[in-house]
Amino acid sequence: MPLWKVYHPSGAFSVEDKQELSERITSIYAGVPIPKFYVVIVYEEIAQGNCFVGGKLHNNFVRFKVDQIARTIPGPILREWWIRTLDEVVAPFVKERGYDWEISIDETPFDLWSLQGELPPPFESVAEKRWVAENKASPYTLQEKLPVHILLTPGVTDHQ
Repeated sequence: MPLWKVYHPSGAFSVEDKQELSERITSIYAGVPIPKFYVVIVYEEIAQGNCFVGGKLHNNFVRFKVDQIARTIPGPILREWWIRTLDEVVAPFVKERGYDWEISIDETPFDLWSLQGELPPPFESVAEKRWVAENKASPYTLQEKLPVHILLTPGVTDHQ
């Protein structure tokens, strides 16, 4: 799950803007691919006089707070690429409209998450591919926890 909380000045985004931005954000994650229903975006309007940056009133500021659980991003190069990609996604809604903005991402443990009472299936598993196709959480079997493409190595054993 990525959970996006978008803190923005009152009236900054129309319902249509929110729909379009939500679709853009979702499409980035769907390209990973992860199920689209993993992506949750919550817009929270901040009334005039309630946002301060550096101790000073700032009524022209948008904050994107992202919690990512479904995937973690390994290494500095991929992390930089990801944050720059997200900046490009939001730019038409903030940069091009004259807002100051900030994005931050927290990555939390995958095993501390459930959807409709189901633990999410392993990355690239048969069950995950089914969840992507069905765009919903559902029970899965032990067999479905296996990778879509099983790669076994002959002669290797685990003695631990």
